[in-house]
Amino acid sequence: MSRRRISAVVTALALSAAIPVLVPAASASAAACSSYPNWVAGQWYATGDIVRYTDGRAYIAEHENPGYDPVISTWYWEPYNCDSGSGGDTPVGNFVVSEAQFNQMFPNRNGFYTYSGLTAALGAYPGFANTGGDETKKQEAAAFLANVSHETGGLVYVVEQNTANYPTYCDWSQPYGCPAGQAAYYGRGPIQLSWNFNYKAAGDALGIDLLNNPSLVQTDSAVAWKTGLWYWNTQSGPGSMTPHNAMVNGAGFGQTIRSINGSLECDGRNPAQVQSRVDTYQRFTQILGVSAGANLYC
Repeated sequence: MSRRRISAVVTALALSAAIPVLVPAASASAAACSSYPNWVAGQWYATGDIVRYTDGRAYIAEHENPGYDPVISTWYWEPYNCDSGSGGDTPVGNFVVSEAQFNQMFPNRNGFYTYSGLTAALGAYPGFANTGGDETKKQEAAAFLANVSHETGGLVYVVEQNTANYPTYCDWSQPYGCPAGQAAYYGRGPIQLSWNFNYKAAGDALGIDLLNNPSLVQTDSAVAWKTGLWYWNTQSGPGSMTPHNAMVNGAGFGQTIRSINGSLECDGRNPAQVQSRVDTYQRFTQILGVSAGANLYC
């Protein structure tokens, strides 16, 4: 476990006690998503109002609000399962992992890492776990969640534990500096986003000002999940491909490890860490009912 400057990942543990626990999404009755009115920015919504967002999914207002974005303002909105009344046994929208399966994967997770936060983040990268056949989709979801589990101790840690590291993640040579403060860019979220330049890059890609507001990654579940998906879908780290491409193009789970922490774990550097990731991936594919595929190691 160590931190690395070249990627958005810092394999560091975190304190979870100070992290707010978000309320899980309420159960929903069956209805067609298309039956709800389109969300309109700036329009007032009362608690209980249901809208259809631009990603085609439905969201229910948990608190009244003046038209906040359902995908960004997750305290005000929760995903609403308008395709099934299964109470968690059926995946939300096009996601191949149901809430019940998610809970089985992470029985001891921090309450911050909600299933609703994850599904709300999926619209940022619609190709994730939604490319290729059903087996490929499930293998990619399992691969992402297995690596996330390894990085966060089973979705327990939200922020980096070693506070002594915090001031080291500011690169003043960047033209934008560190406007949130010298010690503001420590590891946060499911793939422990760190460094000012990574917060800037992720924020620019997601349309969220994370350079000035890095704390969003530890206070907004959907934003945290989006940063993990940003890395997974767009960054190759020490590898030669993004983890997303590794899974959808048949390179195998081992290449996702290389893209996340290959310089410290692959090619015999730390076989125990690699084995831990593989074991978790195999367990998650079993939960999803698919084979793990070939090329598991790096």
